[in-house]
Amino acid sequence: RLGYGVGLRREHYETVLAERPPVDWFEAITENYMDTAGRPLFVLEQIRRDYPIALHGVALSLGSSDPLDARYLRSLAALVERIQPALVTDHLCWTSLGGHSFYDLLPLPHTEEAVAHVAARVERVQNLLRRRIALENPSTYVAYSAAEMPEWEFLRTVAERADCGILLDLNNAYVNAFNHGFDPRCYIDALPQERVVQIHLAGFTDCGTFLFDTHSSAVHPAVWELYRYATRRFGPLPTLIEWDDQIPPFADLRAEADRARGIAEEIHGSRTGPEPSRTAAAPCGSDRQGRCN
Repeated sequence: RLGYGVGLRREHYETVLAERPPVDWFEAITENYMDTAGRPLFVLEQIRRDYPIALHGVALSLGSSDPLDARYLRSLAALVERIQPALVTDHLCWTSLGGHSFYDLLPLPHTEEAVAHVAARVERVQNLLRRRIALENPSTYVAYSAAEMPEWEFLRTVAERADCGILLDLNNAYVNAFNHGFDPRCYIDALPQERVVQIHLAGFTDCGTFLFDTHSSAVHPAVWELYRYATRRFGPLPTLIEWDDQIPPFADLRAEADRARGIAEEIHGSRTGPEPSRTAAAPCGSDRQGRCN
């Protein structure tokens, strides 16, 4: 049980090192600390002495048709061995093709073929690291006409097939619900409780006809309400505040993490044991096209 943390960003290095602020844990972007012996890795090791760390990747490219990058995997394994993180996570997406990185989290078709492809690659990564990883649901702005199942079924099936965890990004679930026209509660209701190991919260930008996952503001009120819904279903899971653009003072991030803690304590009281009580939510059924019944 990690509690309530924030994303570790360069802008806050000095604050964290000097003040050792009272947050429960930090999440570090994996690629920022791979293949380097410079200051970022030094800072991460200093912070790791006092706080649990989760490593969150953006370039594993589990959905690509390219072979898994052997050099990347060696660097990842070395960093995991060095930091001994509490969690290792990445995204259910693809980021490269033909050896070229697109520096974006690109969506997969929700098909059985894609499930089998990704699950096999996750198993290889987990065998290499000798630990389970968790996959995050990405934000998306297009959908494939070839989709055979709704997004949440795709995520659930990959996790079960690969025997990995789920990092549930509630901001992404809300953004996708708006962009693609479904009820985000369906997402929460459909995921197996035993697979969800962490929650992300962040801010988005309203572009009028669509929502854009920018991580550039405080958590939106509607996402806080979704967090309440998810906390009732899954219990007080490790929760992280992401803020990657227009980054505010560290105190603002800490306040967001404290708000998440307050919501969980309001719903579940002071239960902090290793097996938190899980309260089931009323089911939200959906058809194969993702429409809530």
